[in-house]
Amino acid sequence: MRRTTSRILRGIALVSTLALGVTACGGSDDDSDTKAVSANDIQTALDKGGDITVWAWEPTLKTVAADFQKKYPKVKVNLVSERSGDKHYTALSNAISAGKGVPDVAQIEYFALGQYSLTKGLTDLAPYGADKLASKYTPGPWNAVSDGDKVYGLPMDSGPMALFYNKTVFDKYKIAVPTTWDEYLDAARKLHKADPKAYITSDLGDAGLTTSLLWQAGSRPYKVDGTKLGISFDDAGAKKYETVWQQLISEKLLAPVNGWTDDWYKGLGDGTIATLPTGAWMPANFVTGVPNAKGQWRAAAMPAWTKGDKASAENGGSSLAVPALAKNKELAYAFTEYANSGAGVATRIGEGAFPATKAELESPAFQSKKFDYFGGQEANKIFADSAANVASDWSYLPFQPYANSIFNDTVGKAYVSGTKLADGLKAWQDASVKYGGEQGFTIEK
Repeated sequence: MRRTTSRILRGIALVSTLALGVTACGGSDDDSDTKAVSANDIQTALDKGGDITVWAWEPTLKTVAADFQKKYPKVKVNLVSERSGDKHYTALSNAISAGKGVPDVAQIEYFALGQYSLTKGLTDLAPYGADKLASKYTPGPWNAVSDGDKVYGLPMDSGPMALFYNKTVFDKYKIAVPTTWDEYLDAARKLHKADPKAYITSDLGDAGLTTSLLWQAGSRPYKVDGTKLGISFDDAGAKKYETVWQQLISEKLLAPVNGWTDDWYKGLGDGTIATLPTGAWMPANFVTGVPNAKGQWRAAAMPAWTKGDKASAENGGSSLAVPALAKNKELAYAFTEYANSGAGVATRIGEGAFPATKAELESPAFQSKKFDYFGGQEANKIFADSAANVASDWSYLPFQPYANSIFNDTVGKAYVSGTKLADGLKAWQDASVKYGGEQGFTIEK
Protein backbone atom coordinates (compact mmCIF):
# COMPACT_ATOMS: atom_id res chain seq x y z
CA MET A 1 0.00 0.00 0.00
CA ARG A 2 1.03 3.55 -0.62
CA ARG A 3 3.34 4.69 2.03
CA THR A 4 3.40 8.14 3.52
CA THR A 5 6.62 9.89 2.64
CA SER A 6 8.72 12.68 4.01
CA ARG A 7 8.05 15.05 6.82
CA ILE A 8 5.52 12.75 8.43
CA LEU A 9 6.62 13.32 11.95
CA ARG A 10 7.09 17.03 11.74
CA GLY A 11 5.55 18.43 14.86
CA ILE A 12 5.46 15.18 16.81
CA ALA A 13 6.63 15.25 20.38
CA LEU A 14 9.74 13.33 19.49
CA VAL A 15 11.74 14.35 22.49
CA SER A 16 9.37 12.61 24.83
CA THR A 17 9.54 9.40 22.86
CA LEU A 18 13.17 9.33 21.86
CA ALA A 19 15.12 10.67 24.79
CA LEU A 20 17.04 7.56 25.75
CA GLY A 21 17.35 6.85 29.38
CA VAL A 22 14.91 9.56 30.30
CA THR A 23 11.41 8.45 29.45
CA ALA A 24 12.04 5.12 27.71
CA CYS A 25 8.53 5.40 26.30
CA GLY A 26 6.74 3.76 29.16
CA GLY A 27 7.84 0.27 28.24
CA SER A 28 7.68 -2.43 30.84
CA ASP A 29 10.81 -3.05 32.85
CA ASP A 30 9.77 -6.47 34.04
CA ASP A 31 10.59 -9.65 32.21
CA SER A 32 7.05 -10.53 31.21
CA ASP A 33 7.82 -10.11 27.53
CA THR A 34 10.69 -12.58 27.69
CA LYS A 35 8.51 -15.45 28.94
CA ALA A 36 7.43 -17.90 26.29
CA VAL A 37 3.76 -17.78 25.39
CA SER A 38 2.64 -21.14 24.09
CA ALA A 39 0.12 -21.81 21.36
CA ASN A 40 -2.14 -23.22 24.09
CA ASP A 41 -1.89 -19.94 26.00
CA ILE A 42 -2.99 -18.04 22.91
CA GLN A 43 -5.80 -20.48 22.15
CA THR A 44 -7.00 -20.23 25.74
CA ALA A 45 -7.14 -16.45 25.36
CA LEU A 46 -9.07 -16.76 22.11
CA ASP A 47 -11.54 -19.16 23.73
CA LYS A 48 -12.02 -16.83 26.68
CA GLY A 49 -12.44 -13.82 24.39
CA GLY A 50 -12.10 -10.10 24.94
CA ASP A 51 -11.63 -6.81 23.13
CA ILE A 52 -8.60 -5.56 21.23
CA THR A 53 -8.10 -2.18 19.63
CA VAL A 54 -6.19 -1.99 16.34
CA TRP A 55 -4.86 1.30 14.97
CA ALA A 56 -4.24 0.86 11.26
CA TRP A 57 -5.07 2.66 8.03
CA GLU A 58 -4.56 -0.39 5.78
CA PRO A 59 -8.05 -0.80 4.21
CA THR A 60 -7.95 -4.58 3.74
CA LEU A 61 -7.84 -5.07 7.51
CA LYS A 62 -11.55 -4.28 7.68
CA THR A 63 -12.38 -7.59 5.99
CA VAL A 64 -9.62 -9.39 7.89
CA ALA A 65 -11.02 -8.17 11.22
CA ALA A 66 -14.53 -9.30 10.25
CA ASP A 67 -13.24 -12.75 9.28
CA PHE A 68 -11.20 -13.02 12.49
CA GLN A 69 -14.28 -12.29 14.60
CA LYS A 70 -16.28 -14.93 12.72
CA LYS A 71 -13.59 -17.48 13.53
CA TYR A 72 -13.27 -16.33 17.13
CA PRO A 73 -16.74 -15.03 18.05
CA LYS A 74 -15.79 -14.15 21.63
CA VAL A 75 -13.18 -11.68 20.40
CA LYS A 76 -14.14 -8.15 19.38
CA VAL A 77 -11.75 -6.16 17.17
CA ASN A 78 -12.11 -2.39 17.40
CA LEU A 79 -10.47 -1.19 14.20
CA VAL A 80 -9.52 2.49 14.33
CA SER A 81 -8.63 3.42 10.78
CA GLU A 82 -9.31 7.12 10.39
CA ARG A 83 -5.70 8.15 11.01
CA SER A 84 -2.60 7.69 8.85
CA GLY A 85 0.84 9.23 8.46
CA ASP A 86 1.70 12.01 10.87
CA LYS A 87 -1.60 11.91 12.77
CA HIS A 88 -1.22 8.18 13.33
CA TYR A 89 2.32 8.43 14.72
CA THR A 90 1.50 11.52 16.74
CA ALA A 91 -1.38 9.71 18.43
CA LEU A 92 0.67 6.56 19.01
CA SER A 93 3.67 8.42 20.42
CA ASN A 94 1.51 10.55 22.68
CA ALA A 95 -0.43 7.52 23.97
CA ILE A 96 2.78 5.62 24.74
CA SER A 97 4.30 8.64 26.46
CA ALA A 98 1.15 9.19 28.51
CA GLY A 99 0.87 5.50 29.36
CA LYS A 100 -2.80 5.36 28.51
CA GLY A 101 -5.00 4.89 25.49
CA VAL A 102 -2.39 2.65 23.86
CA PRO A 103 -3.81 0.29 21.21
CA ASP A 104 -3.28 -3.46 21.36
CA VAL A 105 -2.05 -3.54 17.76
CA ALA A 106 -0.57 -0.70 15.71
CA GLN A 107 0.37 -0.43 12.06
CA ILE A 108 3.93 0.92 11.84
CA GLU A 109 5.88 1.47 8.63
CA TYR A 110 9.26 -0.22 8.44
CA PHE A 111 11.24 3.01 8.46
CA ALA A 112 9.52 4.13 11.68
CA LEU A 113 9.64 0.82 13.57
CA GLY A 114 13.09 1.39 15.04
CA GLN A 115 12.14 4.47 17.04
CA TYR A 116 9.49 2.51 18.92
CA SER A 117 11.43 -0.72 19.41
CA LEU A 118 14.59 0.95 20.68
CA THR A 119 12.69 2.96 23.26
CA LYS A 120 10.93 -0.19 24.52
CA GLY A 121 7.62 0.89 23.14
CA LEU A 122 6.93 -2.47 21.51
CA THR A 123 6.51 -6.06 22.63
CA ASP A 124 9.12 -8.56 21.52
CA LEU A 125 6.95 -11.09 19.70
CA ALA A 126 9.58 -13.82 19.56
CA PRO A 127 8.35 -15.43 22.82
CA TYR A 128 4.90 -15.62 21.23
CA GLY A 129 6.25 -17.70 18.35
CA ALA A 130 6.99 -14.95 15.83
CA ASP A 131 10.63 -16.02 15.64
CA LYS A 132 9.48 -19.26 13.98
CA LEU A 133 7.96 -17.32 11.09
CA ALA A 134 11.15 -15.84 9.59
CA SER A 135 11.31 -18.30 6.71
CA LYS A 136 7.83 -17.29 5.55
CA TYR A 137 8.89 -13.75 4.64
CA THR A 138 11.14 -12.16 2.05
CA PRO A 139 14.43 -10.84 3.43
CA GLY A 140 13.78 -7.10 3.27
CA PRO A 141 10.56 -6.95 5.32
CA TRP A 142 11.79 -9.54 7.83
CA ASN A 143 15.01 -7.63 8.37
CA ALA A 144 12.92 -4.53 9.01
CA VAL A 145 10.91 -6.10 11.85
CA SER A 146 13.64 -8.15 13.53
CA ASP A 147 16.72 -7.27 15.54
CA GLY A 148 18.86 -10.26 16.41
CA ASP A 149 16.61 -12.72 18.22
CA LYS A 150 13.90 -10.13 18.83
CA VAL A 151 10.87 -9.60 16.60
CA TYR A 152 9.03 -6.29 16.95
CA GLY A 153 6.24 -6.84 14.43
CA LEU A 154 5.07 -9.04 11.62
CA PRO A 155 5.45 -7.79 8.05
CA MET A 156 2.09 -6.83 6.56
CA ASP A 157 3.12 -5.83 3.06
CA SER A 158 6.19 -4.95 1.09
CA GLY A 159 7.42 -2.59 -1.58
CA PRO A 160 10.04 -4.27 -3.76
CA MET A 161 10.96 -1.67 -6.34
CA ALA A 162 10.19 -1.67 -10.03
CA LEU A 163 10.40 0.87 -12.84
CA PHE A 164 6.98 1.84 -14.10
CA TYR A 165 7.20 3.45 -17.53
CA ASN A 166 4.82 4.92 -20.07
CA LYS A 167 5.20 2.54 -23.04
CA THR A 168 3.24 4.84 -25.32
CA VAL A 169 5.70 7.67 -24.72
CA PHE A 170 8.74 5.42 -25.01
CA ASP A 171 7.44 3.96 -28.27
CA LYS A 172 6.58 7.39 -29.67
CA TYR A 173 10.14 8.62 -29.26
CA LYS A 174 11.77 5.24 -29.96
CA ILE A 175 13.42 5.12 -26.54
CA ALA A 176 14.51 1.73 -25.21
CA VAL A 177 13.49 0.77 -21.70
CA PRO A 178 16.64 1.46 -19.63
CA THR A 179 18.32 -1.50 -17.99
CA THR A 180 20.98 0.57 -16.22
CA TRP A 181 20.90 3.98 -14.55
CA ASP A 182 23.35 5.29 -17.16
CA GLU A 183 20.83 4.26 -19.82
CA TYR A 184 18.12 5.93 -17.73
CA LEU A 185 20.10 9.18 -17.82
CA ASP A 186 20.46 8.89 -21.60
CA ALA A 187 16.75 8.16 -21.93
CA ALA A 188 16.01 11.27 -19.87
CA ARG A 189 18.09 13.41 -22.19
CA LYS A 190 16.55 11.93 -25.35
CA LEU A 191 13.00 12.31 -24.07
CA HIS A 192 13.38 15.91 -22.90
CA LYS A 193 15.09 16.87 -26.17
CA ALA A 194 12.25 15.33 -28.19
CA ASP A 195 9.59 17.01 -26.05
CA PRO A 196 10.74 19.80 -23.70
CA LYS A 197 7.52 19.40 -21.73
CA ALA A 198 8.27 15.74 -20.99
CA TYR A 199 10.53 14.47 -18.21
CA ILE A 200 11.84 11.01 -17.36
CA THR A 201 10.37 11.35 -13.86
CA SER A 202 9.54 13.94 -11.21
CA ASP A 203 11.57 14.64 -8.09
CA LEU A 204 11.81 17.68 -5.85
CA GLY A 205 13.50 15.75 -3.07
CA ASP A 206 12.04 12.65 -1.46
CA ALA A 207 13.79 10.99 1.46
CA GLY A 208 12.07 7.66 0.83
CA LEU A 209 13.11 7.53 -2.82
CA THR A 210 16.66 8.61 -1.99
CA THR A 211 17.18 5.99 0.72
CA SER A 212 15.68 3.30 -1.52
CA LEU A 213 18.02 4.20 -4.39
CA LEU A 214 20.99 4.27 -2.02
CA TRP A 215 19.90 0.84 -0.75
CA GLN A 216 19.76 -0.52 -4.31
CA ALA A 217 23.14 1.05 -5.16
CA GLY A 218 24.79 -0.83 -2.30
CA SER A 219 25.21 2.17 -0.02
CA ARG A 220 24.75 1.50 3.68
CA PRO A 221 24.76 4.96 5.28
CA TYR A 222 23.33 3.84 8.61
CA LYS A 223 25.05 1.45 11.00
CA VAL A 224 22.90 0.61 14.00
CA ASP A 225 24.09 -1.39 17.00
CA GLY A 226 21.73 -0.70 19.85
CA THR A 227 22.36 2.91 20.83
CA LYS A 228 25.60 3.08 18.84
CA LEU A 229 25.18 4.62 15.42
CA GLY A 230 27.26 5.26 12.34
CA ILE A 231 25.98 7.81 9.80
CA SER A 232 27.89 8.41 6.59
CA PHE A 233 26.99 9.04 2.95
CA ASP A 234 30.55 8.56 1.82
CA ASP A 235 30.62 5.02 0.46
CA ALA A 236 30.87 3.76 -3.11
CA GLY A 237 27.14 3.12 -3.41
CA ALA A 238 26.32 6.68 -2.45
CA LYS A 239 28.79 7.94 -5.05
CA LYS A 240 27.03 5.92 -7.77
CA TYR A 241 23.70 7.47 -6.80
CA GLU A 242 25.10 10.99 -6.54
CA THR A 243 26.75 10.78 -9.96
CA VAL A 244 23.58 9.92 -11.87
CA TRP A 245 21.08 11.94 -9.86
CA GLN A 246 23.29 15.04 -9.86
CA GLN A 247 23.30 14.99 -13.66
CA LEU A 248 19.52 14.59 -13.74
CA ILE A 249 19.22 17.63 -11.46
CA SER A 250 21.92 19.78 -13.12
CA GLU A 251 20.58 19.17 -16.62
CA LYS A 252 17.03 19.93 -15.42
CA LEU A 253 15.78 16.52 -16.53
CA LEU A 254 13.46 16.01 -13.55
CA ALA A 255 9.96 17.44 -13.53
CA PRO A 256 9.70 19.96 -10.64
CA VAL A 257 6.58 18.30 -9.30
CA ASN A 258 5.94 16.84 -5.87
CA GLY A 259 4.51 13.35 -5.66
CA TRP A 260 0.87 12.68 -4.84
CA THR A 261 -0.20 16.14 -5.99
CA ASP A 262 -2.76 16.97 -8.67
CA ASP A 263 0.07 18.04 -11.01
CA TRP A 264 1.81 14.72 -10.43
CA TYR A 265 -1.26 12.68 -11.33
CA LYS A 266 -1.78 14.92 -14.36
CA GLY A 267 1.80 14.34 -15.52
CA LEU A 268 1.48 10.58 -15.12
CA GLY A 269 -1.70 10.72 -17.13
CA ASP A 270 -0.64 12.97 -20.01
CA GLY A 271 2.83 11.48 -20.56
CA THR A 272 4.89 14.43 -19.32
CA ILE A 273 6.15 12.24 -16.47
CA ALA A 274 7.32 9.10 -18.24
CA THR A 275 8.64 6.79 -15.52
CA LEU A 276 8.23 6.12 -11.84
CA PRO A 277 10.79 4.09 -9.85
CA THR A 278 8.82 2.99 -6.80
CA GLY A 279 7.36 0.10 -4.79
CA ALA A 280 5.20 -2.75 -6.05
CA TRP A 281 2.22 -1.29 -4.21
CA MET A 282 1.87 1.31 -6.98
CA PRO A 283 -0.47 -0.46 -9.47
CA ALA A 284 -3.62 0.13 -7.43
CA ASN A 285 -2.74 3.83 -7.29
CA PHE A 286 -2.43 3.95 -11.08
CA VAL A 287 -5.87 2.42 -11.43
CA THR A 288 -7.55 4.86 -9.10
CA GLY A 289 -5.38 7.95 -9.66
CA VAL A 290 -4.57 7.84 -13.37
CA PRO A 291 -7.47 6.01 -15.00
CA ASN A 292 -7.13 7.86 -18.30
CA ALA A 293 -3.71 6.26 -18.96
CA LYS A 294 -4.95 2.67 -18.74
CA GLY A 295 -3.07 0.54 -21.25
CA GLN A 296 -0.19 3.00 -21.63
CA TRP A 297 1.95 1.99 -18.67
CA ARG A 298 4.06 -1.11 -18.05
CA ALA A 299 6.35 -2.37 -15.28
CA ALA A 300 10.00 -3.32 -15.74
CA ALA A 301 12.88 -4.33 -13.52
CA MET A 302 14.69 -1.48 -11.83
CA PRO A 303 17.68 -0.18 -13.82
CA ALA A 304 20.91 -1.61 -12.46
CA TRP A 305 23.75 0.50 -11.09
CA THR A 306 26.16 -2.01 -12.65
CA LYS A 307 25.08 -3.72 -15.85
CA GLY A 308 23.76 -7.21 -15.15
CA ASP A 309 23.34 -6.65 -11.42
CA LYS A 310 19.89 -7.66 -10.15
CA ALA A 311 20.10 -5.88 -6.79
CA SER A 312 16.82 -4.28 -5.77
CA ALA A 313 15.50 -2.44 -2.72
CA GLU A 314 12.31 -1.85 -0.80
CA ASN A 315 10.27 1.33 -0.98
CA GLY A 316 7.52 1.50 1.58
CA GLY A 317 5.74 -1.28 3.38
CA SER A 318 4.53 -1.65 6.94
CA SER A 319 4.07 -4.05 9.82
CA LEU A 320 1.60 -4.75 12.59
CA ALA A 321 3.19 -4.44 16.02
CA VAL A 322 2.01 -4.95 19.59
CA PRO A 323 2.85 -1.99 21.87
CA ALA A 324 4.53 -2.82 25.17
CA LEU A 325 1.57 -1.27 27.00
CA ALA A 326 -1.06 -3.30 25.11
CA LYS A 327 -3.62 -4.73 27.52
CA ASN A 328 -4.36 -8.04 25.83
CA LYS A 329 -1.18 -9.23 24.20
CA GLU A 330 -2.23 -12.82 23.54
CA LEU A 331 -5.23 -11.69 21.51
CA ALA A 332 -3.19 -8.93 19.89
CA TYR A 333 -0.57 -11.40 18.74
CA ALA A 334 -3.23 -13.84 17.53
CA PHE A 335 -4.79 -11.12 15.36
CA THR A 336 -1.40 -9.96 14.06
CA GLU A 337 -0.40 -13.48 13.07
CA TYR A 338 -3.81 -14.16 11.48
CA ALA A 339 -3.64 -10.95 9.41
CA ASN A 340 -0.01 -11.11 8.31
CA SER A 341 0.90 -14.77 8.28
CA GLY A 342 -2.34 -16.75 8.37
CA ALA A 343 -5.61 -16.73 6.47
CA GLY A 344 -5.70 -12.95 6.39
CA VAL A 345 -2.88 -12.82 3.85
CA ALA A 346 -5.02 -14.31 1.05
CA THR A 347 -7.86 -11.97 1.97
CA ARG A 348 -5.61 -8.95 1.77
CA ILE A 349 -4.06 -9.97 -1.55
CA GLY A 350 -7.54 -10.46 -2.95
CA GLU A 351 -8.28 -6.83 -2.07
CA GLY A 352 -5.12 -5.49 -3.70
CA ALA A 353 -2.39 -5.66 -1.06
CA PHE A 354 1.14 -6.66 -2.09
CA PRO A 355 2.35 -9.51 0.15
CA ALA A 356 5.58 -9.90 2.08
CA THR A 357 5.22 -13.70 2.31
CA LYS A 358 7.26 -15.96 0.03
CA ALA A 359 4.56 -18.58 -0.61
CA GLU A 360 2.14 -16.04 -2.05
CA LEU A 361 4.83 -14.18 -4.01
CA GLU A 362 6.05 -17.41 -5.59
CA SER A 363 2.63 -18.94 -6.29
CA PRO A 364 1.67 -19.43 -9.97
CA ALA A 365 -1.71 -17.85 -9.34
CA PHE A 366 -0.11 -14.66 -8.02
CA GLN A 367 2.60 -14.42 -10.64
CA SER A 368 0.31 -15.14 -13.60
CA LYS A 369 -2.19 -12.45 -12.68
CA LYS A 370 -2.77 -10.22 -15.69
CA PHE A 371 -3.01 -6.49 -15.06
CA ASP A 372 -5.55 -4.91 -17.39
CA TYR A 373 -4.10 -1.49 -16.58
CA PHE A 374 -0.71 -2.62 -17.87
CA GLY A 375 -2.06 -4.05 -21.13
CA GLY A 376 -2.47 -7.54 -19.71
CA GLN A 377 1.12 -7.72 -18.43
CA GLU A 378 1.91 -10.30 -15.74
CA ALA A 379 3.60 -7.64 -13.67
CA ASN A 380 3.73 -9.65 -10.45
CA LYS A 381 6.55 -11.73 -11.95
CA ILE A 382 8.67 -8.59 -12.07
CA PHE A 383 7.71 -7.56 -8.55
CA ALA A 384 8.35 -11.05 -7.13
CA ASP A 385 11.76 -11.19 -8.81
CA SER A 386 12.54 -7.79 -7.31
CA ALA A 387 11.49 -8.97 -3.85
CA ALA A 388 13.85 -11.93 -4.09
CA ASN A 389 16.76 -9.62 -4.93
CA VAL A 390 16.43 -7.15 -2.06
CA ALA A 391 19.57 -7.10 0.08
CA SER A 392 18.66 -7.79 3.71
CA ASP A 393 21.45 -5.80 5.38
CA TRP A 394 19.86 -2.33 5.15
CA SER A 395 19.21 -0.42 8.37
CA TYR A 396 17.17 2.71 9.03
CA LEU A 397 18.04 5.08 11.84
CA PRO A 398 16.13 4.62 15.10
CA PHE A 399 14.94 8.19 14.48
CA GLN A 400 14.41 7.87 10.74
CA PRO A 401 11.07 9.75 10.84
CA TYR A 402 12.92 12.76 12.27
CA ALA A 403 15.76 12.37 9.74
CA ASN A 404 13.22 12.29 6.92
CA SER A 405 11.56 15.40 8.29
CA ILE A 406 14.76 17.43 7.75
CA PHE A 407 15.56 15.97 4.32
CA ASN A 408 14.16 18.92 2.40
CA ASP A 409 16.07 21.37 4.59
CA THR A 410 19.35 19.64 3.67
CA VAL A 411 19.36 17.42 0.59
CA GLY A 412 16.33 19.20 -0.76
CA LYS A 413 18.42 22.34 -1.39
CA ALA A 414 20.15 20.53 -4.27
CA TYR A 415 16.85 20.60 -6.16
CA VAL A 416 16.16 24.30 -5.78
CA SER A 417 19.58 25.97 -5.61
CA GLY A 418 23.18 25.48 -6.70
CA THR A 419 23.89 23.18 -3.78
CA LYS A 420 25.51 19.94 -4.93
CA LEU A 421 23.70 16.76 -4.07
CA ALA A 422 26.82 15.46 -2.30
CA ASP A 423 26.86 18.60 -0.14
CA GLY A 424 23.19 18.16 0.62
CA LEU A 425 23.76 14.58 1.73
CA LYS A 426 26.67 15.75 3.91
CA ALA A 427 24.40 18.35 5.51
CA TRP A 428 21.76 15.66 6.12
CA GLN A 429 24.45 13.48 7.66
CA ASP A 430 25.71 16.25 9.93
CA ALA A 431 22.21 17.20 11.07
CA SER A 432 21.36 13.56 11.80
CA VAL A 433 24.61 13.10 13.74
CA LYS A 434 23.87 16.24 15.79
CA TYR A 435 20.31 15.15 16.56
CA GLY A 436 21.36 11.60 17.41
CA GLY A 437 23.96 12.89 19.85
CA GLU A 438 21.42 15.19 21.48
CA GLN A 439 19.05 12.23 21.99
CA GLY A 440 21.69 10.18 23.78
CA PHE A 441 22.99 7.98 20.98
CA THR A 442 26.69 7.27 20.69
CA ILE A 443 27.80 8.33 17.21
CA GLU A 444 30.75 6.31 16.00
CA LYS A 445 33.11 7.83 13.48
